[in-house]
Amino acid sequence: MSKAVIRPLLSLKQLLRSTSCLSSNVSFHQLREVTLSAREVTPITIKQARNLLMDMVGTSYNTDEQKVVKGKDLLPIKSSQEECPVRTMTDSYQEVIIPLGQDQEVRQKYLTSMQGFRFGRILEDMDTFAGLICYTHNQDPSKGQNMKSPLSTVTALVDRIDMHGVALSPFKDVRMCGHVTWVGRSSMEVTMIVEQDMDGTREQVLTARFVMVARNPETKKSAVVNGLKPATEQELALFDLGERKRQLRQEESKKSLLKTAPNEEERNIIHSLFLQTIDQKSGTFNIRVKPENSVWMDKTILKNLRICQPEQKNLYNKIFGGFLMRQAFEMAWANAAIYCKGRPVVQVVDDIVFHRPVEIGSLLFLSSQVVYTEGALMQLKVHAEVVDPLTGSRHTTNDFYFAFDTNQPDLPHVVPKTYSESMLFLDGMRHLRD
Repeated sequence: MSKAVIRPLLSLKQLLRSTSCLSSNVSFHQLREVTLSAREVTPITIKQARNLLMDMVGTSYNTDEQKVVKGKDLLPIKSSQEECPVRTMTDSYQEVIIPLGQDQEVRQKYLTSMQGFRFGRILEDMDTFAGLICYTHNQDPSKGQNMKSPLSTVTALVDRIDMHGVALSPFKDVRMCGHVTWVGRSSMEVTMIVEQDMDGTREQVLTARFVMVARNPETKKSAVVNGLKPATEQELALFDLGERKRQLRQEESKKSLLKTAPNEEERNIIHSLFLQTIDQKSGTFNIRVKPENSVWMDKTILKNLRICQPEQKNLYNKIFGGFLMRQAFEMAWANAAIYCKGRPVVQVVDDIVFHRPVEIGSLLFLSSQVVYTEGALMQLKVHAEVVDPLTGSRHTTNDFYFAFDTNQPDLPHVVPKTYSESMLFLDGMRHLRD
């Protein structure tokens, strides 16, 4: 078929930029640096943070039963937030060091084959760090520093992780700091900053926002957490931002393509793209032709299977959420590298929702797919589901979204064939342009 019949996909790119529903700028290039309310603390290593977290939760490892067990002498769980002490943002402030420049044994776990930094490792560490911050927030000062929390605190959502254009080095210490920035009845937003020294200057490498929820370990239902009182205008701004983001998440969930139809601009985009894949001379919709410099979406799928072993468990004898994030990210990166035949750089991680816990012994299926491309940028989605090998039951546990920059302006466009792939295309476009 001639090029005159199949319009180049550049016209689609122009169409995307001209639609009124979309921003003319790719928003993840806008740096989102934040300033936290710090206090004087002695930084601890990430290993010490894990040990401290276990101590604060009041758990220990039972070598006979080969599992983590909860202590018995715990404080009662409060029934209302009014019974809990009100905390400030500085109360939960913590600093953790990953000693990559000091400890060669630790460094080996963060090195890639190209002497780069394993980003999946920092996802694991932030998940641990967010838990430590939440348990610090929920302490009761009147009970002393050695109180054991009766709550179970788990990751509900990774709202967003923004990179700031600075590459992490595996040969220098990494500093993480953060505190609770918003609180609901049983949920808490944790804002974290990852920093590293660059030529003698401490630079923000990324900003992350996690949403954590408290559960009653006996009833498995939600549990109330300590209230939060902003003490300064800066803290009030952080708290208000957390509230607005909560409202925005509720609004966006109502607009999900799983619930509502695409809007008019999005429908026009999909129809225009569809017409570019039709052989106009054939007079039929059934003959599809791949446009120039493009890849069919169904050819971008990469899958993997992991057996969830006890060594990957968290404090509640479930599979550690950070481990799931690392596995998903490394699969997404591999898929992106295969697609662009290069070494893509992650730009944004967002909307990682933890639908349900992953049990030890289950089979974890990960399916990665390139769902949207524009210029040198690409959006990948990783779907995770678990299978109980004894019953055969299947459940979705997570959806992961990763945006990469390939530094390739002529990156092939990904093209959907089916309606379901078109919805993935629009979903990826929304995430990339959010």
